[in-house]
Formats: sequence, structure tokens, C-alpha cells
Amino acid sequence: MSLLEVRDLRVNFPGKGFRAKPVEVLHGIDLHVDEGETLGLVGESGSGKTTIGRAVLGLVPLSGGEIRFDDRSIGGLSGRKRHEVAKDIQVVFQDPYTSLNPSLTIGDILSEPLVVQGATPRDARATVRMLLDQVGLPANAVERLPREFSGGQRQRIAIARALAPGPRLIVCDEPVSALDLSTQALVLELFMEIQRATGVAYLFISHDLAVIRHISHRVAVLYRGDLVETGPGPEVTSRPKHPYTEKLLLAAPVADPIEQRRRRLERERLASA
Repeated sequence: MSLLEVRDLRVNFPGKGFRAKPVEVLHGIDLHVDEGETLGLVGESGSGKTTIGRAVLGLVPLSGGEIRFDDRSIGGLSGRKRHEVAKDIQVVFQDPYTSLNPSLTIGDILSEPLVVQGATPRDARATVRMLLDQVGLPANAVERLPREFSGGQRQRIAIARALAPGPRLIVCDEPVSALDLSTQALVLELFMEIQRATGVAYLFISHDLAVIRHISHRVAVLYRGDLVETGPGPEVTSRPKHPYTEKLLLAAPVADPIEQRRRRLERERLASA
């Protein structure tokens, strides 16, 4: 049994203009995430991948289909019932600069979800120090403000905040796209180390096929609200079967100028076909 199951998921957004009909942005998506697995969700901007993540988090209403977590339907939950699920499903957002409250210390940011769950302030502080160690930050970070940290360090803090309730699934919405390449690599390695240590599952959303290839066990490719290809990570990211996935692969930059030129010519050929 999968940890997360998305069945025939459909989401409508309001149309533009007076009396405009709603626009369906997800057209019957089926996917699943197993315990301890990373499912990479990849597609260009506007493909619907972030909307899937927001639907799993309960941030957008469903117009059809079902979302099940641990064999429990969660698509229409609200209030207290949604709050109960939130302990097991956490999120790491794209921008480490805006996802942390600038007026709170790191200790307060990380303690808050623990105290809400009933931990004493003393126990919460002890857990916070453990979390900071887990993401490779010094214990004295608890007294500092977010602005005192680099982008990579802030994203580590955001990861620690997501880990605080002990989740079983983390929705990672473009969590490294705002970071430079060297910092991206460090944060991706941190995600994988945490998964090995805790068994947490990831729904990892990105437009970058190279990032998805590096971290994912399986890959699902979104194109204009449709799931066009899914399969094992190495297979989908190196031997794609769908033309759109092939275009994503050819668009990924490589260090070899000859190979980069070949990819550009092949991409132009596919575009004109």
C-alpha cells in the first residue's frame, strides 16, 4: 500500500473575465508515493506540478478525484481534521528568504510547531538543537535571526522546520531553485541523508531535470496538466519515451560544448517537427 495516492485528480481555477467558465488545470492525475521514496515531479512553468503539491497540502480545492494518505481520504479535510494530518505532511517552499518569519529567532521558528503539538518549551528546545545538528547548523543558531544566514543555511532551517513534527511525507516545492549550483548540491545531499536516517518520503517538485535525476527514485513528467510519462528515475531521465520529456532532457545544460551544441540542434529539430 502506498503512503500517498492521487487518483484522477482534477483542479479548476476561475476563468479570466466576467462570467468566464472555470479552467481545468489538472486533467485526471494518477500518481503515488511509497514509504521512504522520492517521487520527482518535473515540468515547465505552468505544467501543474505545484498545483499538485498544493492540493496534497490542502491549499487548493479539488474539482474531482481523490487524495489518500495512509489509506485515508484527505482531499476535502478542513479545520481540526486537516490539522491532524499536517503533522505527517510537511512542506519546504522554494524561497528560503521569504519562507521564514524575519522577526523570530531560529529557536522560536523551530520550537513553534513542537509547542503547538504539546511539547514543553524545555523539550522543544532540546529537539531544536537536535534538528539543527541534523541539518548541519551550529547550536548557537537558536538565538540568531534568519537575516544572519545565507540562502543555503536558510533552506537548511526550513528543512529543519519541516522535520520538527516528525513527518512521513514532505512536499518539496522547488526547494533548491533559488540557490546557486554549489549550494544546490549540498542541500540535495542533505535531503538524501535525512531520508536515509529517518525514512521520510518526498514529493519533490522541480522544473530542472538534472535535479530530479539526482534525487528521485521515480519520476513523473507533467505537461499542461497531464501526466505524460512516469517510471524509474534513471530510465525516464536518460531514455525518455515521450517527446516532451526528451525536450526537457535536451534543454538541460551540460559542461561539454560539443554535446551542448548537439542537444541544441536536436531540440531545434524536434521543435520544427
